[in-house]
Amino acid sequence: MTDKQLSLNPNKVVAFLGKPCKQFTKADIVEFISQNGIRMVNFMYPAADGRLKTLNFVINNAEYLDTILTCGERVDGSSLFPFIEAGSSDLYVVPRFSTAFVDPFAEIPTLTMLCSFFNKDGQMLESSPENTLRKACEAFRAVTGMEFEAMGELEYYVVAASDGLYPATDQKGYHESAPFAKFNQFRARCMDYIAQAGGQVKYGHSEVGNFTIGEMIYEQNEIEFLPVPACDAADQLMVAKWIIRNLASQMGYDITFAPKITTGKAGSGLHIHMRIVKDGVNQMLEGGVLSATARKAIAGMMELAPSITAFGNTNPTSYFRLVPHQEAPTNICWGDRNRSVLVRVPLGWTADADMCHIANPLEPTSHYDTTQKQTVEMRSPDGSADIYQLIAGLAVACRHGFEIENGLEVAEKTYVNVNIHQAENADKLAALATLPDSCAASAECLDSQRAIYEAHGVFSPAMIDGIIRRLESYQDQSLRQHLTAHPEQMLALVEQYFHCG
Repeated sequence: MTDKQLSLNPNKVVAFLGKPCKQFTKADIVEFISQNGIRMVNFMYPAADGRLKTLNFVINNAEYLDTILTCGERVDGSSLFPFIEAGSSDLYVVPRFSTAFVDPFAEIPTLTMLCSFFNKDGQMLESSPENTLRKACEAFRAVTGMEFEAMGELEYYVVAASDGLYPATDQKGYHESAPFAKFNQFRARCMDYIAQAGGQVKYGHSEVGNFTIGEMIYEQNEIEFLPVPACDAADQLMVAKWIIRNLASQMGYDITFAPKITTGKAGSGLHIHMRIVKDGVNQMLEGGVLSATARKAIAGMMELAPSITAFGNTNPTSYFRLVPHQEAPTNICWGDRNRSVLVRVPLGWTADADMCHIANPLEPTSHYDTTQKQTVEMRSPDGSADIYQLIAGLAVACRHGFEIENGLEVAEKTYVNVNIHQAENADKLAALATLPDSCAASAECLDSQRAIYEAHGVFSPAMIDGIIRRLESYQDQSLRQHLTAHPEQMLALVEQYFHCG
């Protein structure tokens, strides 16, 4: 980064120190705290429920600040993770300096950092979500010689009292502007705070879903990120969810990332885009078309798609979103620019045309390298996902595509170039495997494919066991079929999981 880029960085710590966050040291953190009137430090870390937890510290003196930054602090792991026994529950949380940001909500000036978990022996906790993702990325690098990057599309509904003015058209909210979209300014403030916390935001917009129930308006929005190393992508999504909820609470709004909130309306997904990078160069295109590297990664996702739902669709309401004609996938296939498929290859910038010059004739011809923008998108996950486990599972799946001999053949067989839900394509649809229809079915799929996730020491057996137990506990084998005829019971279930993830 240049000095100018660093000075314009919205993260106050980056701008003050004049260095990228990956270069932060303990001395840098101490300097920022002492020079900027910071009076408190917060540690944050994810638990088994997918939410960030917080530990607060008052800065008593320089010695105490050095102690907590160096040694971290002890926490009760059995209260955070179900797989940890109360008899051996003590864990350490140690801050990662590169994640530092100024808390935008704290009345007292506060610096916040995300933490890693360590066990009694001072080793990174094998089954912690963040460490599982780190191991998945290391295994991907070891097998392929390349780096795994990701970014998310964070969809959510804002729920607030309706003013009755300029009502939006039901289920037609995509990219709507004010005054028909009511929460654009709220979304803009969220994006600003996320950027201040280090999030690499791509853009934001209103989404398809909007409707009114009684005096309350439900408006769907989306904030999308830029591709970054997968561990950073997970951190950014976690912090973003925390920021959106906190700002909503301040403004008197309710927020839900739930996959389904009522019948007949758009549900919220958590689409994950991925790209594979070597020596800083995106490997997803070759000669202007999708590369063999990309197709091998897709093949791995096709093979592990049934079990990926165990990480990305984690409560019974998830499976009310994965139904036909809702822009959510139901079958295991992939395609170009096609929203009926599980893995979509978004429209790339491969046309041999200078669109900027065409739109702006005064501009000289540009030579921008647009290949960096190509990704592939997994469309099944939703806001109930454990974000670290989900992206780790996707990294495993993409790695798996390089480990099987017939990866390119698998990709060829699962490719579709039509809307599979149109009547004339019924034969094609019938030939495709389907995603699980319940938590119970996802648990069964994960159990059958667990060896692939446990390979290279990525997912611990204890973590896989815990995920399977939780999914099986819902006993929802026939729930979707039963509640289709009982919408009032489905809404009660939705209310139960309204604040999932």
